[in-house]
Amino acid sequence: MKLMRTVGFYVLVTAILLFSVFPFYYAILTSFETGTAIFTPNYLPESLDLANYAQVLGHGYFPRNVLNSVIVAAATVGISLFLGLTAAFALARIKFRGRKLLLLTVLSVSMFPQIAVLAGLFEIVRLLGLYNSLGSLVMSYLIFTLPFTVWVLTTFMRDLPVEIEEAAIIDGAGPWHIVSRVFLPLMWPALVTTGLLAFIQAWNEFLFALTFVSSNSTRTAPVAIALISGTSAQETPWGALMAASVVVTTPLIILVLIFQRRIVAGLTAGGVKG
Repeated sequence: MKLMRTVGFYVLVTAILLFSVFPFYYAILTSFETGTAIFTPNYLPESLDLANYAQVLGHGYFPRNVLNSVIVAAATVGISLFLGLTAAFALARIKFRGRKLLLLTVLSVSMFPQIAVLAGLFEIVRLLGLYNSLGSLVMSYLIFTLPFTVWVLTTFMRDLPVEIEEAAIIDGAGPWHIVSRVFLPLMWPALVTTGLLAFIQAWNEFLFALTFVSSNSTRTAPVAIALISGTSAQETPWGALMAASVVVTTPLIILVLIFQRRIVAGLTAGGVKG
């Protein structure tokens, strides 16, 4: 019975890994193929033709689009963490009327579908003169990155010992010094987790990027990939599409591998109380 359980466990793990990894693995294989080889199913690399990568990176605006994604995602993460950290301090440590209602409102905003706020956001972007600029994307992405950042950081900050804050107050520290010098070093796991999740959301976002920018020089990578076309309307350049997908997915995988321990620590923090 124990042997069957062990075998069943590894069979289940293998099935989950294959289901999760195979689509990206097949995209990598396809990105190295050209011509009719793309339409011939094969599951092992037969060639390493870099023509698709040269086509994507050497022509057009795609490198600029990737840079736009980096700028927008990094700015979104920076603003989300700064506002989220200061808001979490107020919601977790300062008592005021309507605190729970405000926190629930923040959480409920994150549940709105993007399409429900698209028209209202478009009017704000137009009134602020941000249409067709990266600033419009940073502002709109805060709609869905800031609520969960505030929620996670507030939950994490509530679990920190009150004695640490009281000792800082006795030493004469003000609210900003408490946040930046006391809480910030203790909250790195939560900051890395929420920051990476916000980065992934901003990096992959498509609907706002398609609506709020219209020129090739200001588009982000997901929209640029969707607009890659062949030499005719009937041709779908699968090789170039897969090469572009690999280019934009690889940075996310590298970030997750670098910060995997911080992510696990941030996700499990507060799960056990002493």
